[in-house]
Amino acid sequence: MGRTGSVTRETKETAITVALDVDAPGEVRVSTGIPFFDHMLDALGRHGLISLTVEAKGDLEVDAHHTVEDVGICIGAALAEALGDKAGIRRYGSAAIPMDEALVLAAIDISGRGGLTYDVELPIEFIGTFETSLAREFMVAFAQNAGLTLHVHKLAGDNAHHIVEAAFKALARALAEAVEIDPRLAGAVPSTKGAL
Repeated sequence: MGRTGSVTRETKETAITVALDVDAPGEVRVSTGIPFFDHMLDALGRHGLISLTVEAKGDLEVDAHHTVEDVGICIGAALAEALGDKAGIRRYGSAAIPMDEALVLAAIDISGRGGLTYDVELPIEFIGTFETSLAREFMVAFAQNAGLTLHVHKLAGDNAHHIVEAAFKALARALAEAVEIDPRLAGAVPSTKGAL
């Protein structure tokens, strides 16, 4: 049986359904009403080698903050469900992803302790209709609800689109590595504590 997770979240601000499968790469269907964010989530699924479905309706007439944050909450919670007790996973993953002049590093520890260190300075406040500060809001919500330690650092770049896209792709590749089953662990949890 594959490692799958699904979450539905409804508040006065958003209605979101997320489903993912970390063992079945390929199918990504995303609809949030925020075009650039959809593009980033598509990159997360495709480069993270996971099937990902996101249907989100939010109070975009206010702004995109609630939708982006709540999607992060839901994807993180669905990932935590999919990984269960985390038996056999590699646990750690990292990737440095270039996109033209931009270079972003992401490193993950699926530790059970959610937290984000984010050092990504951006030269503009909007990419299309997407407020660039929301990239951080997504990642903090995702990390906290997935129970993983996430570091994202810009190493180079001056084009905001390239930087944010490299950040999402770096997250995706680091995640793909961290959730992979390591046959040498023979199903054991990769922790000296015996649990994550």
